[in-house]
Amino acid sequence: MASTTFIKLVLVLVTFSVIAIWGAFGTVSQATSTSEVALYGSETLYQVGQDDYVGAETCKACHEPQYDQVAKTIHGKLGELTGWKGKVVGCEACHGPGREHVEAGGDRTKIKIFKEMDTKAVSESCLTCHAGRENHNNFRRGDHFRNNVGCTDCHSAHGTTFGPEKAGSITFANPATSERPTLASRAMLIAAEPQLCMSCHTETKAQFSKPFRHKVLEGTMNCSDCHNPHGGFESKQSRLALGSDQSCVGCHTQMKGPFAFEHAPLTTEGCSACHTPHGSNNPKMLKRSSVRQLCLECHTNVFNVELDPDIPTGPHSQTSIRTQNCTVCHSQIHGSNSNKAFFR
Repeated sequence: MASTTFIKLVLVLVTFSVIAIWGAFGTVSQATSTSEVALYGSETLYQVGQDDYVGAETCKACHEPQYDQVAKTIHGKLGELTGWKGKVVGCEACHGPGREHVEAGGDRTKIKIFKEMDTKAVSESCLTCHAGRENHNNFRRGDHFRNNVGCTDCHSAHGTTFGPEKAGSITFANPATSERPTLASRAMLIAAEPQLCMSCHTETKAQFSKPFRHKVLEGTMNCSDCHNPHGGFESKQSRLALGSDQSCVGCHTQMKGPFAFEHAPLTTEGCSACHTPHGSNNPKMLKRSSVRQLCLECHTNVFNVELDPDIPTGPHSQTSIRTQNCTVCHSQIHGSNSNKAFFR
């Protein structure tokens, strides 16, 4: 018993000794090798561990337009945030130390220039700060990263300069932009959603122009409301967090459930088994013009004799307009809490 107590006491003393030594060396190192640099007129100072950092004011001497533009963004105001005290902020936070670049008279090989870097290298630079957020954690496994679409293909680290979008061939069909000014300028995008997405995903433009569609071109919703452009585990990088088609039932809450009697396609294939999510020529964005055609693709076990147009009997007779539409009787096709046949 005494030996056990002695061992515990020794471990406690060793732990406190290590903490004390680490703190002392950290203080000495910081005091002897750091320099303070002010950024963007802020009183907040940051400290660096070497003399290679010259500060954003030095960059301003040659790059004043870029300096003024960045100063208006969140990137330019990091020095004012409590969480960034003691860290490198400003131009050199992204472009690296600038001393050699300045001393060499602006030698482009002595600084990190994103336009001359590989797309994946650019994304890795951004992820040094942005990787900790849930929205970006899966970027490296996403389709964009695998297809060499990097952060700066969609975002501008210096901030955007474009004004409100006007109506046009692939721009908003109503004054949604003026009503929602952050629709175009949020996340420092180089263009507004969904025009930015459509510049690559051109097939969606025609889909969103069909008679029955999600109101994306009208500006009431964005591509990123359903898709995560920074990657994910689901097909098409859909925002599915809590089960099949969570991004759909986020708006269509009446279809969410859970139901006592589930419709199998909803729990297996999801909403896209029957609907086309971007747009369709059919009401309710269905894949088929007739509801019965859609139902009979799966429900092939309906009695063949009842499907024979020469035999006008039975509840599934196709000779009667009333019984041709399956949802006349099976109205709760998304799920029911009262009937396994999805009757009303």
